[in-house]
Amino acid sequence: MIAMTTTPITPAQAGFDTREMAVIHRGLRRESRLLIELIGAVEPGDTARAKVLAEHFDLYRLGLHGHHTGEDELLWPPLLARVDLEAELVLRMEAQHERVAGSLAAAEQSATAWAAGAGVAERDALVAALVEHRAALIEHLDDEEGELLPLAQRLLTAAEWHALGEHFVESTPKPQILLLLGIVLEDATDRERAQMLGGLPLQARLIWYVMGRPMYARMVRRVRG
Repeated sequence: MIAMTTTPITPAQAGFDTREMAVIHRGLRRESRLLIELIGAVEPGDTARAKVLAEHFDLYRLGLHGHHTGEDELLWPPLLARVDLEAELVLRMEAQHERVAGSLAAAEQSATAWAAGAGVAERDALVAALVEHRAALIEHLDDEEGELLPLAQRLLTAAEWHALGEHFVESTPKPQILLLLGIVLEDATDRERAQMLGGLPLQARLIWYVMGRPMYARMVRRVRG
């Protein structure tokens, strides 16, 4: 049993703020919902529209996979090494990741089948798979925000927390990073947006404003029609 300080550590004192994860989750919640709505509205045989939305699903899948892979490799191990009674919580998060990954893989298979001909049966199968995926995802995000992030705020170092973002950047193709950043920032408050962009190097911020923001705006118009 590790000794716990009786004085709460604030995000400022810790040098990092795990609440920024909720901003990322907000984008995942929105996109998982929109995929269901947009795909469900595609007319049978509209392969051009199906291709656009299948590509957007691939972007969503890339972002979610990268996000969860970073947690699997860099978040759960140090937490499990420092908890006692909370070990069950961390193990539950890992199990939820497996369910989310399984549902995402099933949706990927359905998306491939649907994109080929935009058939109504394939479309409905994909929508059902995405509904199941979103249910598993929302359960996990709610539990992570409510229970896991406060634990991470207490037990992780700033370097360990920031390694999650570094892992994501290093493992994600650069054009997709700009689009995924747009997904995260879209529903962020002004303060959240300033905080997240403020953590980037100056060159990265300039690239976002000059290239990323207009690129994301074009994607939104194309995907949401």
